[in-house]
Amino acid sequence: MTQCYAPNPADMQMRPMIVQSDNSILLETHSPCFEVARDALSGFAELIKSPEHFHTYRITPLSLWNAASAGLMAAAIIETLQAYSKYEIPQNVLVDIREYIGRYGRIQLVSTETGDLALHSDDTNLINEIAANKTLRSLIQKRLSRKSLQIKTGERGAVKLALIKIGFPVEDLAGYEDGTLLGVQLCSTTREGYEFGLRPYQEAAIAAYHVGGSVSGGSGVLVLPCGAGKTVIGIGAMTRVGQETLIVCTNIVALRQWRDEILDKTDLTEDQVGEYSGELKEIKPVTLTTYQILTYRKKRTDTFTHMDLFDRGNWGLIIYDEVHLLPAPVFRAVAGLQARRRLGLTATLVREDGKEDDVFSLIGPKRYDVPWKTLEKQGWIAQALCTEIRVPLPDADRMAYAVASQKSKFRIASENPAKLEWIETLLNHHAHDHVLIIGQYIDQLEEIQARFGSPIITGKTPNKDRERIYEDFRAGRQKSLIVSKVANFAIDLPDANVVIQVSGTFGSRQEEAQRLGRILRPKSGENQAFFYSLVTRETKDQDFAAKRQLFLTEQGYRYEIEICGPAEFALNDGPQPVDADLLEGAVGGCEILDEDISAG
Repeated sequence: MTQCYAPNPADMQMRPMIVQSDNSILLETHSPCFEVARDALSGFAELIKSPEHFHTYRITPLSLWNAASAGLMAAAIIETLQAYSKYEIPQNVLVDIREYIGRYGRIQLVSTETGDLALHSDDTNLINEIAANKTLRSLIQKRLSRKSLQIKTGERGAVKLALIKIGFPVEDLAGYEDGTLLGVQLCSTTREGYEFGLRPYQEAAIAAYHVGGSVSGGSGVLVLPCGAGKTVIGIGAMTRVGQETLIVCTNIVALRQWRDEILDKTDLTEDQVGEYSGELKEIKPVTLTTYQILTYRKKRTDTFTHMDLFDRGNWGLIIYDEVHLLPAPVFRAVAGLQARRRLGLTATLVREDGKEDDVFSLIGPKRYDVPWKTLEKQGWIAQALCTEIRVPLPDADRMAYAVASQKSKFRIASENPAKLEWIETLLNHHAHDHVLIIGQYIDQLEEIQARFGSPIITGKTPNKDRERIYEDFRAGRQKSLIVSKVANFAIDLPDANVVIQVSGTFGSRQEEAQRLGRILRPKSGENQAFFYSLVTRETKDQDFAAKRQLFLTEQGYRYEIEICGPAEFALNDGPQPVDADLLEGAVGGCEILDEDISAG
């Protein structure tokens, strides 16, 4: 390991870190110690943004509680900051670290000799405060002693939520009910005879979740980029737990991809893996379902028809794919499932509703997180070049835009017909690549289909047709594919290496990350992928595009921004990327802005 600091105080200026009194941390990327310091920071601080020269982190109560749940104590965190900081660490930051780390574990959730659940703390004043809290008082059955409170049956999740809201996350040591045993092993070769084994970071993620089967493991969230093999990690966790498993997916296509991966990479047979969907209602040792089926009800006032699936099998493990998307009804169900082992998988814990602490309480703390750019440098995911192309709104549409409502302004700008010419340019330049054209509005996508003839998949496309079209794309029989937001999540198209985004869901950071994820599977050759966003200049479309890109710029991706005037196309053949020189040759009036969008 690189020695990143010297005992001589004069050498402190060589250190890469600046700790500020607002709990933010600046990390200099050009330091020889950058990677070592970055890896250390990732254990207890959240990455805020990461442009070229300085990355910004922030220490938050939740980031410290995640660290504490992983066994990282205040002394080790402070020692790391002191080792890499250029300047003296502000005293209030040191106090906050000790204070928030010290809160984790002061309240423990334990099983009593009678099989009930109780809150225990050696701090009797804290127990008194909990007993007097209006919200928690309604969840408490009775006082057991000066240091213990028995909670009501079935309120384990509600108690954990309430405690984190008042700033005291509970350490859940009550353990889990065992499900029916399931003998399942990973295979060393796939069904088609290819060699298979877990990658080092996949092994590390599974170990961080399982913790050797101890009571401190068995619940939590693993955060890895799209294309990093989260499905394989989930399957690996299932083999470690060795009990019947319920897997909740984002849609039916993702469900069947999970099923295929399980059958391909484990020794389970088809009669052991079931599908519980709108088409089939199978309950088997490993059962796969979707958020849509769980939240289905005929009328808004009805109960959820299939939510009892959580109780219809003797599940020892429940896996939530894309856990950041958990809908409110499933959150409420999860609150009552605290006695079962839980695993959340996601590329980003960013929730647009800000309920990351609910995920922490009900699914479990973040157990493992690896930066996107780290895996890119190691070659496990493709290198992505992100380009935002800003095109003008035609004069014919400017009056309609000017007098429209705010919501209508966004749609008018998103459906800018000038984007069609850019799609044609990009399709010509990537004629030999696998291109996904992704958009929000069905009318716009159908217009693109009418012009270019590529097949289209929307929410109305029957599952059988979807699978056929996806297979044609994978096999190379179809080079371009038009998809609505149904393709945002968990679609396995490993050969896709170009995305053209024509419209998005307002400022959704989740969506931007997931769409980039469609092309991050490692590629042969230069391992290069291209992500284009077509944005209407000086409109709401541009404003929301900046918000959507925030998560990716935080992860270290740069958007090259190109501002273009009226298009005068001189189409060129060939699969080369559209770089600055090429764009100037193909389009009149483009101004290339070499800037990182996160910087301003």
